[in-house]
Amino acid sequence: MYEYAIAWEWLTFAVRWLHVITAVAWIGSSFYFIALDLGLVKREHLPVGAYGEEWQVHGGGFYHIQKYLVAPAMMPEHLTWFKWESYTTWLSGFAMLCLVYYGGADLFLVDRHVLDISSTTAILISLASLGIGWIFYDLLCKSPLGRNTWTLMGILYVALVAMAWGYMQVFTGRAAFLHLGAFTATIMSANVFFIIMPNQRIVVADLIAGRTPDPKYGAIAKQRSLHNNYLTLPVIFFMLSNHYPLAFATAYSWIIAALVFLMGVTIRHWFNTTHARKGRPTWTWIVTLILFILIMWLSTVSKPPVSDETAELSPRLRQFTENSHFPAAREAIGMRCAMCHSAEPAYEGINRPPKGVVLENDAEIAAHAREIYIQAGRSHAMPPGNVTDMTGSERALLTAWFESAVQESRTE
Repeated sequence: MYEYAIAWEWLTFAVRWLHVITAVAWIGSSFYFIALDLGLVKREHLPVGAYGEEWQVHGGGFYHIQKYLVAPAMMPEHLTWFKWESYTTWLSGFAMLCLVYYGGADLFLVDRHVLDISSTTAILISLASLGIGWIFYDLLCKSPLGRNTWTLMGILYVALVAMAWGYMQVFTGRAAFLHLGAFTATIMSANVFFIIMPNQRIVVADLIAGRTPDPKYGAIAKQRSLHNNYLTLPVIFFMLSNHYPLAFATAYSWIIAALVFLMGVTIRHWFNTTHARKGRPTWTWIVTLILFILIMWLSTVSKPPVSDETAELSPRLRQFTENSHFPAAREAIGMRCAMCHSAEPAYEGINRPPKGVVLENDAEIAAHAREIYIQAGRSHAMPPGNVTDMTGSERALLTAWFESAVQESRTE
């Protein structure tokens, strides 16, 4: 029934909200501990085994923090672990991937002008890329190349750029950027689950058993945490990019992605250097600005024209074009929506179709039927500010078109 579309919309909203909450918790704690670690001061009076300390003030009180590079001599009574922020962020993000991109694969995942594959094949490629990507990264870290942190990060950067290019050859631009974020986030969360937390458990077990922990476990975890540090900001960019077609739907989007990773490094380098009290490298902001201007320029380069030939509509989409309300709905969409949602928008100030959504022919309208129903039928989100004066009767028409089409498909 048509109620399914409304329930689905609220479900995706709830999962997205959960994802944002957990991501804020994970990123916040991660940035805090990075800043804390870099700001530690070594002093003579520290206990045996302590690496450094720091005094902080917050919320009307003072905090005295000490860090042990390997472990303290005795196991404390209470030990707070930081892991669920990472796990729930990844799980909620994967749930979003399933709900939006797997559930709506025909629209959001597959672009048959890019690669003519089935939804099932696209989903399998998506899943395989996340799993195989982590295995490749983990083996690379454990190889002799992993002994040099900066060489390893250089190779990782090349691999991420290659993945950006590869995703653009398979999925829609929007899905490609989302997957690049998911690919990177999978590496980050898997680092916590498979490397950092197990290594910390080994150290704790040694303490409980009265053994001296091997410092190699802390060193390995430290290297993976460093990777997570520099990957965080690009992941946020890719997760937000689905609202900005100039990032994901232009000719050189994969190069834009490559530059975003570099901006993540320059921005984090400024904060890391500042927190370590080693100065304020303002050159990093100059480089970041140059990279961003280059991204803006790349986004203006036109994509090659796509063939005007439209593939035969699937049965799922034909239900919307064969419905008796469709001719009137198409006319309303043409009058109230297409002036912005067209390949060359006619509305003043709009240079590209919002979110890359084009509503110029029957196939495009049918493909976005649920979004039209939610955005302009059931709610007044579109047109924004009702700038095209869509009437109440037109909204009722769009609602009737979608709901009757869904109802008819259920009774067939």
